Amino acid sequence: MKIGIGSSNPAKIRAAHPFITHFEESELVSYSSESLVSAQPFSDEETKIGAINRANDCVKQGADIGIGFEGGVMEMEDGMYLCNWGAVADQDGNVYSAAGARILLPSGIVTGLKQGKELGTLMGELTKDPEIRKKDGAIGVFTSGMLSRSEMFLHISTILLGQYVYSLNK
Repeated sequence: MKIGIGSSNPAKIRAAHPFITHFEESELVSYSSESLVSAQPFSDEETKIGAINRANDCVKQGADIGIGFEGGVMEMEDGMYLCNWGAVADQDGNVYSAAGARILLPSGIVTGLKQGKELGTLMGELTKDPEIRKKDGAIGVFTSGMLSRSEMFLHISTILLGQYVYSLNK
C-alpha cells in the first residue's frame, strides 16, 4: 500500500508514522501537493480545506491513501490562535478530517500576520532559525519546547487513522 503525505516538511512526515505502522507492507511517499489556499490561512475553514486538498492531491498522484496537514491561524474574541488541521483521503473518495491544539499567539506575531507575513517567516525571525517550521514550529516555541510541531500533527494523525480504520470496519 502506498501512503502519500502531501508535504516534504520533516515534521509533517514524522507525524504520518502511525499509518505506516498500522498498515503492513506499506510505504510512505512524500508528494509535492498544493493546498490551494492562501500561503497563510486565516481561518479554521481555510486551514481544513488546505489539508483536504493536500490529501486528495496525493491520491490523484497515485497514493492509495493520502494524508494532508495544514497549519493556519484563526481569530476569536480574545485574539488570534494557531490552528492545525489534517485530512486523510483514499481511492474510494472517502475523506476524513481532524483538528489539533490551539494556542493564543502573542500580539507581536499577530501584528506581523496582519501585515501580511506568514507565521513560519515570523517564527524564523523570532527564533533566528529560518527552518523552525520544519522543527518545533510555533507550538514548540510558545510551549517552551514541551510540544513540537511534529507531536501536534502526530496527535491529528492518530485521530485520522482511528477514523479511517473505524470506517473500514463498519
